[in-house]
Amino acid sequence: MRLIEVSTITLHEFVGQDIPRYAILSHTWGEGELLFEDLNQGTPKRGLQKVLDTCKQAELDNIEYVWVDTCCIDRSSSAELSEAINSMFKYYNKSAACYVFMEDVTLSQGGPVDNMINFDTSRWFTRGWTLQELIAPHELHFFDCNWRKMQSRHDLAERLSNITGIHKDILSRRHRLERNESIATKMKWAANRVTTREEDIAYCLLGLFDINMPLLYGEGRNAFIRLQEEILRRAPDQTILTWTESFLRRGRQIAYLPEHPSAFHPRAPFLQGRSYSQTRLPYRSKSH
Repeated sequence: MRLIEVSTITLHEFVGQDIPRYAILSHTWGEGELLFEDLNQGTPKRGLQKVLDTCKQAELDNIEYVWVDTCCIDRSSSAELSEAINSMFKYYNKSAACYVFMEDVTLSQGGPVDNMINFDTSRWFTRGWTLQELIAPHELHFFDCNWRKMQSRHDLAERLSNITGIHKDILSRRHRLERNESIATKMKWAANRVTTREEDIAYCLLGLFDINMPLLYGEGRNAFIRLQEEILRRAPDQTILTWTESFLRRGRQIAYLPEHPSAFHPRAPFLQGRSYSQTRLPYRSKSH
């Protein structure tokens, strides 16, 4: 795992049990992000500021290292990218603190929770990758566009539940995610989320379902089908088969696995006459 030392803004690699305490950044990508090669070569980019602000906050919290996805992954290595994406949920889960930088949210003077302007409609709540980043960390704090601390996930659990559809007891860490929520419920959380690359709507859910699979950029929507095939192999929970009829029918044929989490949208009608316990659709995994 590659981490940034906050006192020097330099990268260091750690393996296994030698990984130190670290804070982790959650954000949405934009123009001019600071990439791995930029940090190594000292190339100035607009995204440098959020890295510096992350390091500054970590120092205030007495944390010596941070992980930032833009510059801690060498994306020129497909093997490293695959390992990082398959490990992403674990990275966030094992962090000492997660800082959510909301570039489109402003904390008004005085700072009460009701004055977090644009919080509920922030772009951060629409992105696929930020779903696991919301759920996985043990400690998570929100920061506005000026890096002013707002509230913690625990403090905002009810409000976040209304925004995301995730039960507030999960957001406040009162319930364990894997024990209490069905596969269909987890899919619904992702129903309205989007990713820049088509395949990433599947890859961003790997950790949520505890799935490890190879990345095949270029496969398009088949990535989400592959994810469901892996889930079906491992999980007896048949709620994964409760899709909406509009997403199943493709001309004269019926697709037995949907191509996007929006098929599990909470307001979409399920197939007539099928309940969770009754679902027994014919399914056979195709070979790869």
